[in-house]
Amino acid sequence: MLNPVDLSRSDLNLLVLFEAVLEERHVGRAAERLNLTSSAVSHGLGRLRRLLNDPLFLRTPKGVVPTARATELAAPIADVLAHVRKMLSAVEPFDPANSTRRFTIAAPDGVSAVLLAPLLDKLHRTAPGIDIGIRQLLPAPNETSPERAWRDAFADLDDRLTDIAVIPTEHIPQRFHVSRLYEEDFVVAMRTGHTFAGQPTLVRYCEMQHLVVSLSGDPHGFVDEALAKHGCARRVALTVPNFTFALAILAETDFLCALPRRFAAMHAARFDLESVNAPLELTRFHINAVLPKVALMDAGVASLLGVIELTLPAAP
Repeated sequence: MLNPVDLSRSDLNLLVLFEAVLEERHVGRAAERLNLTSSAVSHGLGRLRRLLNDPLFLRTPKGVVPTARATELAAPIADVLAHVRKMLSAVEPFDPANSTRRFTIAAPDGVSAVLLAPLLDKLHRTAPGIDIGIRQLLPAPNETSPERAWRDAFADLDDRLTDIAVIPTEHIPQRFHVSRLYEEDFVVAMRTGHTFAGQPTLVRYCEMQHLVVSLSGDPHGFVDEALAKHGCARRVALTVPNFTFALAILAETDFLCALPRRFAAMHAARFDLESVNAPLELTRFHINAVLPKVALMDAGVASLLGVIELTLPAAP
Protein backbone atom coordinates (compact mmCIF):
# COMPACT_ATOMS: atom_id res chain seq x y z
CA MET A 1 0.00 0.00 0.00
CA LEU A 2 2.85 2.40 0.85
CA ASN A 3 6.18 2.44 -0.97
CA PRO A 4 9.44 2.55 1.07
CA VAL A 5 9.99 6.27 0.38
CA ASP A 6 6.53 7.24 1.63
CA LEU A 7 6.90 5.27 4.87
CA SER A 8 9.28 7.92 6.20
CA ARG A 9 6.53 10.53 6.10
CA SER A 10 3.55 8.32 6.96
CA ASP A 11 1.54 8.70 10.16
CA LEU A 12 -0.58 6.00 11.78
CA ASN A 13 -3.08 8.69 12.78
CA LEU A 14 -3.83 9.23 9.11
CA LEU A 15 -5.15 5.70 8.91
CA VAL A 16 -7.35 6.33 11.96
CA LEU A 17 -8.62 9.46 10.24
CA PHE A 18 -9.30 7.50 7.04
CA GLU A 19 -11.30 4.94 9.05
CA ALA A 20 -13.42 7.62 10.73
CA VAL A 21 -14.22 9.48 7.50
CA LEU A 22 -15.03 6.22 5.72
CA GLU A 23 -17.46 5.15 8.43
CA GLU A 24 -19.04 8.57 9.04
CA ARG A 25 -19.16 9.63 5.36
CA HIS A 26 -18.87 13.18 6.68
CA VAL A 27 -15.81 15.29 7.56
CA GLY A 28 -17.55 17.19 10.36
CA ARG A 29 -18.85 14.05 12.07
CA ALA A 30 -15.46 12.38 11.70
CA ALA A 31 -13.87 15.42 13.34
CA GLU A 32 -16.29 15.24 16.30
CA ARG A 33 -15.60 11.52 16.68
CA LEU A 34 -11.84 12.11 16.73
CA ASN A 35 -12.09 15.24 18.88
CA LEU A 36 -10.48 17.31 16.12
CA THR A 37 -11.51 20.36 14.13
CA SER A 38 -12.92 19.94 10.64
CA SER A 39 -9.91 21.89 9.40
CA ALA A 40 -7.53 19.36 10.98
CA VAL A 41 -9.39 16.46 9.38
CA SER A 42 -9.34 18.17 5.98
CA HIS A 43 -5.61 18.84 6.35
CA GLY A 44 -5.02 15.18 7.29
CA LEU A 45 -7.03 14.00 4.29
CA GLY A 46 -4.85 16.21 2.09
CA ARG A 47 -1.71 14.51 3.43
CA LEU A 48 -3.26 11.08 2.93
CA ARG A 49 -4.32 11.92 -0.62
CA ARG A 50 -0.78 12.93 -1.51
CA LEU A 51 0.63 9.85 0.19
CA LEU A 52 -1.71 7.46 -1.63
CA ASN A 53 -1.99 9.48 -4.86
CA ASP A 54 -5.79 9.38 -4.91
CA PRO A 55 -8.63 11.79 -3.99
CA LEU A 56 -9.98 9.08 -1.63
CA PHE A 57 -13.22 10.96 -0.79
CA LEU A 58 -15.43 13.05 -3.07
CA ARG A 59 -17.68 15.78 -1.70
CA THR A 60 -21.47 15.53 -2.08
CA PRO A 61 -24.26 17.77 -0.74
CA LYS A 62 -24.70 15.34 2.20
CA GLY A 63 -21.06 14.62 2.96
CA VAL A 64 -18.42 12.56 1.17
CA VAL A 65 -18.31 9.27 -0.70
CA PRO A 66 -15.21 7.04 -1.07
CA THR A 67 -13.51 6.61 -4.39
CA ALA A 68 -12.92 3.16 -5.83
CA ARG A 69 -9.36 3.29 -4.50
CA ALA A 70 -10.58 4.18 -0.99
CA THR A 71 -13.05 1.31 -1.07
CA GLU A 72 -10.25 -1.01 -2.16
CA LEU A 73 -8.04 0.19 0.71
CA ALA A 74 -10.75 -0.05 3.38
CA ALA A 75 -10.18 -3.70 4.31
CA PRO A 76 -6.33 -3.58 4.38
CA ILE A 77 -6.37 -0.43 6.51
CA ALA A 78 -8.92 -1.97 8.89
CA ASP A 79 -6.63 -5.02 9.24
CA VAL A 80 -3.60 -2.81 9.98
CA LEU A 81 -5.49 -0.87 12.67
CA ALA A 82 -6.93 -4.05 14.21
CA HIS A 83 -3.45 -5.56 14.55
CA VAL A 84 -2.03 -2.37 16.05
CA ARG A 85 -4.89 -2.05 18.53
CA LYS A 86 -4.54 -5.67 19.58
CA MET A 87 -0.79 -5.25 20.04
CA LEU A 88 -1.18 -2.10 22.11
CA SER A 89 -3.93 -3.58 24.27
CA ALA A 90 -1.67 -6.53 25.04
CA VAL A 91 1.19 -4.38 26.30
CA GLU A 92 -0.87 -1.88 28.31
CA PRO A 93 -1.54 -2.73 31.96
CA PHE A 94 -4.69 -4.83 32.00
CA ASP A 95 -7.55 -3.41 34.06
CA PRO A 96 -10.59 -5.72 33.90
CA ALA A 97 -12.94 -3.03 35.18
CA ASN A 98 -12.09 -0.69 32.29
CA SER A 99 -10.95 -3.06 29.54
CA THR A 100 -12.87 -3.24 26.27
CA ARG A 101 -10.99 -6.22 24.86
CA ARG A 102 -12.65 -9.12 23.06
CA PHE A 103 -11.59 -12.67 23.86
CA THR A 104 -12.40 -15.86 21.97
CA ILE A 105 -13.14 -19.12 23.77
CA ALA A 106 -13.47 -22.38 21.86
CA ALA A 107 -15.39 -25.34 23.28
CA PRO A 108 -17.86 -28.07 22.34
CA ASP A 109 -21.42 -26.80 22.77
CA GLY A 110 -22.06 -29.16 25.69
CA VAL A 111 -19.19 -27.46 27.52
CA SER A 112 -19.74 -23.84 26.50
CA ALA A 113 -23.41 -24.11 27.50
CA VAL A 114 -22.25 -25.00 31.03
CA LEU A 115 -19.55 -22.35 31.33
CA LEU A 116 -21.06 -19.38 29.56
CA ALA A 117 -23.84 -18.25 31.91
CA PRO A 118 -21.71 -18.06 35.09
CA LEU A 119 -18.82 -16.57 33.12
CA LEU A 120 -20.98 -13.78 31.68
CA ASP A 121 -22.48 -13.07 35.08
CA LYS A 122 -19.03 -12.68 36.63
CA LEU A 123 -17.77 -10.50 33.77
CA HIS A 124 -20.87 -8.31 33.95
CA ARG A 125 -20.04 -7.54 37.57
CA THR A 126 -16.25 -7.23 37.37
CA ALA A 127 -15.37 -6.50 33.73
CA PRO A 128 -18.45 -5.05 32.00
CA GLY A 129 -16.58 -3.81 28.93
CA ILE A 130 -15.11 -7.17 27.95
CA ASP A 131 -16.71 -9.00 25.00
CA ILE A 132 -16.62 -12.76 24.44
CA GLY A 133 -16.75 -14.79 21.25
CA ILE A 134 -17.58 -18.51 21.40
CA ARG A 135 -16.29 -20.85 18.71
CA GLN A 136 -17.77 -24.32 18.33
CA LEU A 137 -15.17 -27.04 18.79
CA LEU A 138 -15.54 -30.59 17.57
CA PRO A 139 -13.12 -33.52 17.54
CA ALA A 140 -11.71 -34.45 14.16
CA PRO A 141 -14.17 -36.81 12.41
CA ASN A 142 -13.23 -40.48 12.26
CA GLU A 143 -10.14 -39.83 14.36
CA THR A 144 -9.43 -42.67 16.80
CA SER A 145 -6.22 -41.21 18.23
CA PRO A 146 -6.91 -39.05 21.35
CA GLU A 147 -3.72 -37.13 20.63
CA ARG A 148 -5.05 -36.04 17.21
CA ALA A 149 -8.77 -35.74 17.88
CA TRP A 150 -8.43 -32.08 18.99
CA ARG A 151 -5.55 -31.12 16.69
CA ASP A 152 -7.58 -28.30 15.11
CA ALA A 153 -8.16 -26.77 18.54
CA PHE A 154 -4.43 -26.81 19.24
CA ALA A 155 -3.67 -25.30 15.83
CA ASP A 156 -6.13 -22.45 16.44
CA LEU A 157 -4.50 -21.74 19.81
CA ASP A 158 -1.06 -21.67 18.20
CA ASP A 159 -2.33 -19.27 15.55
CA ARG A 160 -4.05 -17.12 18.22
CA LEU A 161 -7.41 -17.57 16.51
CA THR A 162 -8.67 -18.53 19.95
CA ASP A 163 -7.45 -17.37 23.35
CA ILE A 164 -8.57 -20.37 25.41
CA ALA A 165 -9.89 -23.79 24.40
CA VAL A 166 -11.99 -25.83 26.81
CA ILE A 167 -11.84 -29.47 25.76
CA PRO A 168 -12.55 -32.95 27.17
CA THR A 169 -9.13 -34.56 26.79
CA GLU A 170 -5.99 -35.32 28.77
CA HIS A 171 -3.84 -35.70 25.65
CA ILE A 172 -2.44 -32.17 25.44
CA PRO A 173 0.99 -31.21 24.00
CA GLN A 174 3.61 -29.95 26.44
CA ARG A 175 3.69 -26.45 24.95
CA PHE A 176 0.24 -25.74 26.42
CA HIS A 177 -0.81 -24.73 29.91
CA VAL A 178 -3.62 -26.90 31.27
CA SER A 179 -6.14 -25.97 33.98
CA ARG A 180 -8.42 -28.80 35.06
CA LEU A 181 -11.91 -27.33 35.47
CA TYR A 182 -14.16 -30.24 36.40
CA GLU A 183 -14.85 -33.92 35.88
CA GLU A 184 -17.78 -34.91 33.74
CA ASP A 185 -19.75 -38.05 32.99
CA PHE A 186 -22.90 -38.89 31.05
CA VAL A 187 -26.48 -39.45 32.20
CA VAL A 188 -29.51 -40.69 30.32
CA ALA A 189 -31.81 -37.75 29.60
CA MET A 190 -35.47 -37.85 28.56
CA ARG A 191 -38.70 -35.86 28.77
CA THR A 192 -40.21 -35.54 32.24
CA GLY A 193 -42.59 -38.43 32.94
CA HIS A 194 -40.87 -40.89 30.59
CA THR A 195 -41.51 -44.47 31.66
CA PHE A 196 -37.81 -45.34 31.51
CA ALA A 197 -37.09 -43.12 34.51
CA GLY A 198 -39.07 -45.45 36.76
CA GLN A 199 -37.25 -48.60 35.65
CA PRO A 200 -33.86 -47.66 34.17
CA THR A 201 -32.54 -51.17 33.52
CA LEU A 202 -30.09 -52.20 30.82
CA VAL A 203 -32.72 -54.40 29.12
CA ARG A 204 -35.22 -51.55 28.92
CA TYR A 205 -32.50 -49.17 27.81
CA CYS A 206 -31.78 -51.36 24.79
CA GLU A 207 -35.50 -51.60 23.99
CA MET A 208 -35.88 -47.84 23.73
CA GLN A 209 -35.29 -45.58 20.73
CA HIS A 210 -32.25 -43.35 21.05
CA LEU A 211 -31.09 -39.93 19.97
CA VAL A 212 -27.35 -39.51 19.39
CA VAL A 213 -25.38 -36.29 19.04
CA SER A 214 -23.14 -36.70 15.99
CA LEU A 215 -21.94 -33.98 13.64
CA SER A 216 -21.27 -36.44 10.85
CA GLY A 217 -24.53 -38.35 11.30
CA ASP A 218 -22.69 -41.54 12.29
CA PRO A 219 -25.02 -43.28 14.78
CA HIS A 220 -22.26 -45.37 16.36
CA GLY A 221 -20.61 -43.83 19.40
CA PHE A 222 -19.02 -44.49 22.77
CA VAL A 223 -22.32 -45.74 24.24
CA ASP A 224 -22.49 -48.43 21.56
CA GLU A 225 -18.94 -49.47 22.41
CA ALA A 226 -19.96 -49.85 26.06
CA LEU A 227 -23.10 -51.81 25.11
CA ALA A 228 -21.09 -54.16 22.91
CA LYS A 229 -18.99 -55.16 25.92
CA HIS A 230 -22.22 -56.43 27.49
CA GLY A 231 -23.30 -58.15 24.29
CA CYS A 232 -26.03 -55.55 23.79
CA ALA A 233 -27.10 -53.11 21.09
CA ARG A 234 -29.63 -50.32 20.70
CA ARG A 235 -31.60 -48.59 17.97
CA VAL A 236 -30.45 -45.07 17.15
CA ALA A 237 -33.57 -43.54 15.63
CA LEU A 238 -32.13 -40.05 15.12
CA THR A 239 -28.82 -38.17 15.09
CA VAL A 240 -28.48 -34.40 15.51
CA PRO A 241 -25.36 -32.25 15.13
CA ASN A 242 -25.14 -30.72 18.63
CA PHE A 243 -26.23 -31.12 22.24
CA THR A 244 -28.40 -27.99 22.30
CA PHE A 245 -30.52 -29.27 19.42
CA ALA A 246 -30.86 -32.58 21.27
CA LEU A 247 -32.57 -30.85 24.23
CA ALA A 248 -35.41 -29.55 22.06
CA ILE A 249 -35.92 -32.93 20.39
CA LEU A 250 -35.99 -34.81 23.70
CA ALA A 251 -38.69 -32.49 25.03
CA GLU A 252 -41.05 -33.47 22.20
CA THR A 253 -40.32 -37.21 21.79
CA ASP A 254 -39.84 -40.46 23.70
CA PHE A 255 -36.18 -40.73 22.71
CA LEU A 256 -33.41 -41.29 25.24
CA CYS A 257 -30.10 -39.48 24.90
CA ALA A 258 -26.76 -39.66 26.71
CA LEU A 259 -25.87 -36.10 27.75
CA PRO A 260 -23.10 -34.61 29.90
CA ARG A 261 -24.37 -34.52 33.50
CA ARG A 262 -23.80 -30.81 34.19
CA PHE A 263 -25.22 -29.82 30.83
CA ALA A 264 -28.36 -31.90 31.37
CA ALA A 265 -28.88 -30.59 34.91
CA MET A 266 -28.43 -26.95 33.88
CA HIS A 267 -31.04 -27.09 31.12
CA ALA A 268 -33.49 -29.69 32.45
CA ALA A 269 -36.06 -27.25 33.84
CA ARG A 270 -36.13 -25.08 30.72
CA PHE A 271 -36.87 -28.06 28.46
CA ASP A 272 -38.89 -30.06 31.02
CA LEU A 273 -36.42 -32.94 31.03
CA GLU A 274 -35.20 -35.39 33.64
CA SER A 275 -32.23 -37.71 33.76
CA VAL A 276 -31.05 -40.88 35.46
CA ASN A 277 -27.73 -42.62 35.82
CA ALA A 278 -26.91 -44.86 32.91
CA PRO A 279 -27.55 -48.61 33.49
CA LEU A 280 -23.96 -49.34 32.40
CA GLU A 281 -20.61 -47.72 32.96
CA LEU A 282 -19.98 -44.87 30.53
CA THR A 283 -16.93 -42.73 29.88
CA ARG A 284 -15.83 -40.21 32.51
CA PHE A 285 -13.54 -37.42 31.44
CA HIS A 286 -11.94 -34.19 32.58
CA ILE A 287 -12.79 -30.80 31.13
CA ASN A 288 -9.61 -28.76 30.75
CA ALA A 289 -8.95 -25.14 29.87
CA VAL A 290 -5.99 -25.08 27.48
CA LEU A 291 -3.89 -22.20 26.18
CA PRO A 292 -0.28 -21.72 25.00
CA LYS A 293 2.06 -21.24 27.95
CA VAL A 294 3.36 -18.05 26.32
CA ALA A 295 -0.21 -16.66 26.30
CA LEU A 296 -0.11 -16.48 30.10
CA MET A 297 2.22 -13.51 29.66
CA ASP A 298 -0.83 -11.62 28.39
CA ALA A 299 -2.43 -10.29 31.58
CA GLY A 300 -5.84 -10.14 29.92
CA VAL A 301 -5.83 -13.79 28.88
CA ALA A 302 -4.47 -14.83 32.29
CA SER A 303 -7.25 -12.84 33.97
CA LEU A 304 -9.93 -14.48 31.81
CA LEU A 305 -8.56 -17.92 32.66
CA GLY A 306 -8.80 -17.04 36.34
CA VAL A 307 -12.42 -16.00 35.95
CA ILE A 308 -13.25 -19.27 34.18
CA GLU A 309 -11.61 -21.27 36.94
CA LEU A 310 -13.60 -19.50 39.63
CA THR A 311 -17.06 -19.36 38.09
CA LEU A 312 -17.96 -22.99 37.52
CA PRO A 313 -21.48 -23.99 38.58
CA ALA A 314 -21.78 -26.43 41.46
CA ALA A 315 -21.78 -30.10 40.53
CA PRO A 316 -25.32 -31.54 40.27
